[in-house]
Amino acid sequence: MTNRFSNLKKVPPEPAAKLLALSELELETSLTCPVSASVEDVLLELEERGAGLDMIRVMSAALPSRERVWWSCLAARDILGSGPENETPCLRTAEAWVFRPSDESRRAVMQAMDHVSPKDKTVYCAMGVMYSDDTLGPGEMAQYPAPPGGSAIAAFAMNIEALAFRKDIWNQHIQTLIDRALDIARGGNGKGEKDPK
Repeated sequence: MTNRFSNLKKVPPEPAAKLLALSELELETSLTCPVSASVEDVLLELEERGAGLDMIRVMSAALPSRERVWWSCLAARDILGSGPENETPCLRTAEAWVFRPSDESRRAVMQAMDHVSPKDKTVYCAMGVMYSDDTLGPGEMAQYPAPPGGSAIAAFAMNIEALAFRKDIWNQHIQTLIDRALDIARGGNGKGEKDPK
């Protein structure tokens, strides 16, 4: 039995089906495990069936908002590369929010979104921040609900963009994306190192 999915301490204890429903994400794979199955059990079955995209869906729904946004930022870096010379305003402000989540850093993300290019895929990182508490933003915007599952769907979309960018190594990269999410769920930083946040 694999321990690839053990010790996911940042993942809520709710059944995977509930987390997916709250995020409005649906699996393409029909599962044999019960509807009450944990995230770990669902991931194990999906791995056995080779359903990598559904594993990304589960992790998009299961990771808490801050961790989910960080996972998205790492996916964006797959496309843009590392270093400040390779970042967009959406990515820069989303990363800043991860390290210092506040209304102020969230407003900076929203300002970056106001000027985003239609070709900027890193907008998904910013969307994850904007919808991080299931509202449309801080201040007056906090009274308006975000689209259901907005933050999780944004994380899924950013990871799929990174996967499409690396389609030359599709199978390998899908496992990289999953392993990052698992590392983050264990309290790491998605790079196999302890979380410095």
